[in-house]
Amino acid sequence: MRKSISRMTSILVATLLLAGGSPAAEPSGHATRQKALNVLFIGNSFTASHQLAQLVKAMAEAGDPSLSFNVTTVLYGGRRLVDHWRLGTQNFVRVADLTPGEEQATVKSLEEMIAKDPNDKYAIAALARHRDLSKNLEGARKKWDLVVLQSYRDDAEGEKSLYAQYAPKFAELIKAQGGKVVLYETTPTTQNAKPLTAPPDPAPVTAKAKAIAALAKRIDAIVVPMSIVALRCQTVRPDFTLRYVSDAHLNQTMGYLTACAFYAALFHRSPEGLPIDTVNDNRPKVGGQPAKDPDGGPLKRTFSAQDRTDLQRIAWDGLKEFQQIAGGQ
Repeated sequence: MRKSISRMTSILVATLLLAGGSPAAEPSGHATRQKALNVLFIGNSFTASHQLAQLVKAMAEAGDPSLSFNVTTVLYGGRRLVDHWRLGTQNFVRVADLTPGEEQATVKSLEEMIAKDPNDKYAIAALARHRDLSKNLEGARKKWDLVVLQSYRDDAEGEKSLYAQYAPKFAELIKAQGGKVVLYETTPTTQNAKPLTAPPDPAPVTAKAKAIAALAKRIDAIVVPMSIVALRCQTVRPDFTLRYVSDAHLNQTMGYLTACAFYAALFHRSPEGLPIDTVNDNRPKVGGQPAKDPDGGPLKRTFSAQDRTDLQRIAWDGLKEFQQIAGGQ
């Protein structure tokens, strides 16, 4: 089943070089074959959890061992796209042609924010990041093939949402340097902490998916539609839980399911058969002891063959369901 992954990788990358394409579209005969993808993830703890970017990388490279899936992250806990814009994350999007003067202006702006509010911990974290970028700008230059824009409670109001307002701002910069936009739609309000006895009401999930589909169509983006994928999981495997009991973050199952959905969306290919079966969040030790997840369990989880197969299939079926919804827009 993996024999066509290399071809699908070429299709994806070639599409990134062609304006207005679809990740499943066939490239022109003279399209350049590229065996590396530079991918930038912008988000918060819903991307940091379970080292999601690294998990997606592992799946991508397992699907095509000749592919280098190079990931970079810009993450601030609890922040949304509007906050990332305030903190200058757009500079990382356009780092290929960012001038030293522009980066210094961002550093100055952050210094002024902190002078007005010394307790602005996000501006403080961003200032350290931008000072480092300013010192190492030439070494940091690269063009992104894919830029992931994570949502977080800012996508619930459809076209009026902050996500719908700021994703296009980032998309304009991404497209200007030849990259493809990826909308990673999180679903913190629908993740279940306990096994379900009946599937949740699909109506609000479908409505949210339609809004994300409309936004994706407007800015020509790939979507990782976790509300629909999660609903699919809750319907097919109601015994699975998708968040921690004592913490609203996605648990290991949801982290793995999300990585599978990324693979399916980026390569337009089912992740079924991928050998990756472990989620391993390498948090630092606490008091010399291994860190625990929010419920006190181990950070590392290895899925059984059956659970792995089910989650891989659910991600693919959920993506296809989302595409049917999107087709009705």
